[in-house]
Amino acid sequence: MKIHIATDHAGLELKNIIRDYLIEKGYNVTDHGAHEYDALDDYPDFIFPCAKAVAADSESRGIILGGSGQGEAMAANRIKGVRAAVFYNGPAEIVKLSREHNNANILSLGARFMTENEIYDVIEMWLNEPFEGGRHQRRIEKLDN
Repeated sequence: MKIHIATDHAGLELKNIIRDYLIEKGYNVTDHGAHEYDALDDYPDFIFPCAKAVAADSESRGIILGGSGQGEAMAANRIKGVRAAVFYNGPAEIVKLSREHNNANILSLGARFMTENEIYDVIEMWLNEPFEGGRHQRRIEKLDN
């Protein structure tokens, strides 16, 4: 599976950890940045290219990060075909449902609310949870069309 990943300065350290973890697990990862710390960078500069890449390839997924993940998800969701879900260490069921019911193709993580030790199970759950389809497919089609 192809995974696109992006962040601004707030998620840089955790993004690099996640990128390396995914590569080690055998995923094909494209890192859209940020590549160095710049407290004045703007998340849309990294999130838009990532979201556009995910929207262009229905077989790929994206993981984006920011301080809370909220603004990043808002940016990503402006791209037609993207369904970004936000997670910042609430109940893990949210991650499961984002895939099961919403077929989320981007996971937006709040880096300020998660540690390296907490993130691996969340990512694995999100990558492996299948879309349920059925009545949910109709809703996805309305979002994407």
